[in-house]
Amino acid sequence: MHRRRLSGDQSPPLYSAEFESRTVSGERWTQRRAEAVLVMNPILLVEDDENDALLIQRAFSKSNLAHPLRVLTDGEEAISYLNGIGQYLNREQFPLPALLLLDLKLPKRSGMEVLAWLRQQPILARLPVVILTSSRQVADINRVYDLGANSYLVKPVAFDALLEMIKTVSLYWLILNEKPDLNS
Repeated sequence: MHRRRLSGDQSPPLYSAEFESRTVSGERWTQRRAEAVLVMNPILLVEDDENDALLIQRAFSKSNLAHPLRVLTDGEEAISYLNGIGQYLNREQFPLPALLLLDLKLPKRSGMEVLAWLRQQPILARLPVVILTSSRQVADINRVYDLGANSYLVKPVAFDALLEMIKTVSLYWLILNEKPDLNS
């Protein structure tokens, strides 16, 4: 199972099958990094727009990521999932995510409300949160950083740009970044 590469594509692999024998930019990928990727906690996408959710799912599929993508459609459902209550009680079936991709304009509870709630939770406060929204309003950007967002990205209109954004986000947050321990 190898990812097809376009000519000139020098990006590191985005899933574990290529890790053991790859050298990227003169650096040997270590077993430690490969093991971190093998913990397949999902990426949690909270997106209420069905078209945006489908495009993001398609971009993740084309990226060949090892992490499954779970999609929730409102802020209240996101809090239930993250809190492990209701239908999300079983952590084996619904593990904590490795990364939260959060839209701002959500029904029931906004992305800002979800983020504020999340940062008040002792363990969940460490969860990496990337805001993925269409808003370019400076007030929104400043507010989510004040609430503890790790990154703020504006959804690109073109699919190829979205695909590159997803690859870059995945490379940084799922492979290069040292992840916090959410179990202690």
